[in-house]
Amino acid sequence: MSDDERTARAALSRLFEPQDAAALALVQAAGAQDALAIASGRLAASPALEQKIAAILADSGSGSGWSGLSGALQRWAPRIPDLAPERDLATMQRLGGRLIIPSDGLWPPQLADLGLQEPLCLWWRGVEQELPAAAMTIALVGSRDSTSYGASVTGDLSYALAQRGFTIVSGGAYGIDAHAHRAALAGSPAGLPTIAVMAGGVDRFYPAGNEDLLRAVADHGAVLAEVPPGSAPTRYRFLQRNRLIAALASVTVVVEARWRSGALNTAHHAETLGRAVGAVPGSIHSANSAGCHRLLREGGAVCVTDAGEIAELASPSGDSLPADKTGQTAVQDGLTLEDLILLDALPLRTTSSVEKLAAVAGLSPESVRAGLGRLGLLGLAESRHGGWKRTGKES
Repeated sequence: MSDDERTARAALSRLFEPQDAAALALVQAAGAQDALAIASGRLAASPALEQKIAAILADSGSGSGWSGLSGALQRWAPRIPDLAPERDLATMQRLGGRLIIPSDGLWPPQLADLGLQEPLCLWWRGVEQELPAAAMTIALVGSRDSTSYGASVTGDLSYALAQRGFTIVSGGAYGIDAHAHRAALAGSPAGLPTIAVMAGGVDRFYPAGNEDLLRAVADHGAVLAEVPPGSAPTRYRFLQRNRLIAALASVTVVVEARWRSGALNTAHHAETLGRAVGAVPGSIHSANSAGCHRLLREGGAVCVTDAGEIAELASPSGDSLPADKTGQTAVQDGLTLEDLILLDALPLRTTSSVEKLAAVAGLSPESVRAGLGRLGLLGLAESRHGGWKRTGKES
């Protein structure tokens, strides 16, 4: 694909808001370069093109209220003077990033499942490497004001899934998102550990309190956005980026969510796409778990309590599972909740220190030492060279 196509999509990503149906239909009908010329007033749209746009919108279920391009052109006009795609592309190059478009080999093919709502491009900050297929990507999302329970469970799940070779995708926010990214970075033995999908431009890590974490995600994984550098993370864009999180993953797991939560929005996108949705149960007294229980009650989600159950949702046939789980429940009978959390935090192939296990499992160092002693007696954990690992007996 020519540089003109890439530059046109870069410009369109600044001109259009994410999920602007009229804009996306225009690009589909006319191509990115002509769409840019029409949207910026340099080319007139023919009646035949208007009819084609109307048909695309009708087929996608977005045709209600469509009255022609004139209204959309008025909506886009104020942004035309700010278009400077070469500047945006130069900014990404300076940051060590890139812009990818659907014709690129690095483009995640699972995004095509969004249909008309597939993004025009992705601004990518991080090391250039192939993004994982949906089958090997799990979305972990939840409340920004997570509880200690939510933090512990998220760390447990994310670390264990990363150990199994899954890539964790989330939104880079405070709370559950941050715990998911952090544990994935700690647990991944190789490959791309985690992806953060931003609501604003990737030139500025947001929220500021997660800057160090998001910098680590960029250094080892990928930070993505469909809006160009300098774009503000508005409430609308937070909701729109949720569809990208859901589309990138085969399973979306909600760890903690209030009755009305952006995490539920991500789950609903996943359900619409035919993806699996999991919800972690919590206390019936916790408002932070009310959204999870709502998903379970309404039948939109499957109850999940460990990484193995999530892996099974990602691969119902079992083809991608690392080992047969037969007998796991019997071996783990009698373990306390803390011991189960610690067991999932233990790596299979490498060793981990007591301090690192405490951070991942959300337990005190004293509880970790005691738990390791119990797991060691049961033959589920072993000490090597001053660190601890799982024996794999339970699988």
